[in-house]
Amino acid sequence: MKKFLCLLFLACCISGINAQKNVIDEIVWVVGDDAILRSDVEAQRLYLLNSGERLDGDPYCVIPEQMAIQKLYLNQAKIDSVEVPEAQVLQSVEQWLNFAINQIGSKEKLEEYLNKKIPVIKEERTEMIREQQIVQEMQNKLVGEIKLTPSEVRRYYSQLSQDSLPNIPMTVEVEIITMEPVIPMEEVDAIKARLREFTEQIVSGEREFSALARLYSEDPESAKRGGELGFTGKGLLAPEFANVAFNLNDPKRVSQIVQTEYGYHIIQLIEKRGDRINCRHILLKPKVSDTELNKTIERMDSLYNDLQAKKFTFEDAATFLSADKDTRNNKGLMVNQNYDSQYNGTPRFEMQELPQEVGKVVYNMAVGEISKPFTMINKNQREVVAIVKLKARTEAHKANLADDYQELKTIVEERKKQELLDDWIRKQQKTTYVRISDGWKNCDFHYPGWIKEE
Repeated sequence: MKKFLCLLFLACCISGINAQKNVIDEIVWVVGDDAILRSDVEAQRLYLLNSGERLDGDPYCVIPEQMAIQKLYLNQAKIDSVEVPEAQVLQSVEQWLNFAINQIGSKEKLEEYLNKKIPVIKEERTEMIREQQIVQEMQNKLVGEIKLTPSEVRRYYSQLSQDSLPNIPMTVEVEIITMEPVIPMEEVDAIKARLREFTEQIVSGEREFSALARLYSEDPESAKRGGELGFTGKGLLAPEFANVAFNLNDPKRVSQIVQTEYGYHIIQLIEKRGDRINCRHILLKPKVSDTELNKTIERMDSLYNDLQAKKFTFEDAATFLSADKDTRNNKGLMVNQNYDSQYNGTPRFEMQELPQEVGKVVYNMAVGEISKPFTMINKNQREVVAIVKLKARTEAHKANLADDYQELKTIVEERKKQELLDDWIRKQQKTTYVRISDGWKNCDFHYPGWIKEE
């Protein structure tokens, strides 16, 4: 249900694009004081169809029912005075807008696609996101904190047949050491000279900052938008970048050259709003020469041989020699940062969650084995040389209490949360005025209580 509600909110921003103009609109559901229009349902159906999403059932039954559930949550939120911080809403709007512009290519293309100007899109999106976050907050309040005892998890496990047990995919734990090739000063000087040339062209009026960013910036996502990053807080930017960007006051000026872990930048202010800033930048990255890359591979070969000779441990080498600051203080152990992963925040990875180059190397390794050096692109899009050690591997298997207690506990928690929300919806159905138009009632609803006996 939660996945559908998210899709519902995402689709609303596009619902006005192609809502069939030849459809005569009508009220098909009434929930409390709120109406659901035929055009709302039709626009949602078309969006899901175009995006390849499949519904489990008749869309003219499933879609209005989910809209009705959304209205139940929003109505209860009004009663309980559930609100969300406006700053949180606005930040989500800016993130969505940046994502949408990036996906479609430019602000102008987005306006053309939605047939609306950016201010109108933002205004509509703000209300949609506000409602989405209120629904989520209301669900959290209704569910509260779920506390499970080990006996409840064991009871759930014992009630499942072998065929019903969840499949646990293969996971691995990996340690890594990286070395970065030395960038010659001549390369750095050439990049800085090029950025100074860009600055002179911009200040003289010869070229627009946005035009140069589209042509030359090596940040591909922002380059599509003329270097524009969109409104963001200081904490989401590289510290060196943020310190310069937040001290800019004149949109006509260009910053001095700024070095970050990503490369070298020049920055131009667009607008400040409280503790958030919108600016554009041009990023140029120093290129690694074949000579320096080969030297780094040779150094890593030497390190590999020392590790094989057990002159020191992989963990000590990672702590004192690795260039990877994310793992260096963790003795080289990689931590899963995939937000959507059930292993987020742990050292466990499914194979497809690892960086591609690491996954290829680890796949055929034995536990405790150390790889030979290989090149990879790190998260800052810089070419580095790495070696990895496979610390642990858990083969794919049916869930069991001994190895997968936490996974089973999570499943039971989600099940209990859904049961609580299902019970709440059924109670709300009994006390909320609902009217469904003829022709829209003949449905196998997930919650049958929408239609009350006369």
